[in-house]
Amino acid sequence: MSMNTGVFPATREVQTELMARWFADDSSYPLIILKDEQPAGFALVSRPPRNRRDQVDFRMAEFFIALKSRRLGIGRDAAQLIFNRFAGSWEITEFLHNKAAVGFWRTILTEYTAGKFLEKVAHGEVHQTFTSTNRQRVR
Repeated sequence: MSMNTGVFPATREVQTELMARWFADDSSYPLIILKDEQPAGFALVSRPPRNRRDQVDFRMAEFFIALKSRRLGIGRDAAQLIFNRFAGSWEITEFLHNKAAVGFWRTILTEYTAGKFLEKVAHGEVHQTFTSTNRQRVR
């Protein structure tokens, strides 16, 4: 994402190909984030390969809020709704140098889990793991 424009960094061709893969993959859940019925961002929740589902149920593969919709609580609310809808064990990964993303997820997870999440840094990435417990579970 471009920090200046709030535009997801992909050419139209790459965007089209990427989105086609997301919608064709039965282990991914592409979501549009709305505010007042207007698109404000998107998320992609993915399931790991079946042979790794004993480690984690869901991953936040993509999460993007448009620049004009940031700092309004939309990302926080969307993340909480997503975690509640996809109950289970989660992993979120950010690049260590993306301080805004690392700070965002630390704040969200501290609030959502009351501080009960694990974080490790490895190979230039921050990995957070936690469990959401809402009864609405996707299998």
